[in-house]
Amino acid sequence: MATRTALAAIVLFPEVGTVKCCFMFTFSSELATEPVIYNLGMQFRVVTTIRRANITEEKGWIVLELEGEKEDIEQGIAWVTGKGVRVDPADDLMEG
Repeated sequence: MATRTALAAIVLFPEVGTVKCCFMFTFSSELATEPVIYNLGMQFRVVTTIRRANITEEKGWIVLELEGEKEDIEQGIAWVTGKGVRVDPADDLMEG
């Protein structure tokens, strides 16, 4: 489930009306075959950029930068956590 800290990782860019944030998604091997990131981008109008990733037979993680409207990102994070993905902030991995 997304933590309050994870949602607090959203950084507002008022000049363009969008936000940009970076999260680490951790998921089980069962979710590795589902197009979770693709669906997140398509269903919630969020631009996704993979910064780092590692997938093994047991689990996987992805450091993902999200850009879009704050409400769309929040709804997308809620949807991802509802699918069983753990979401943690990864601000320290975001490029300046």
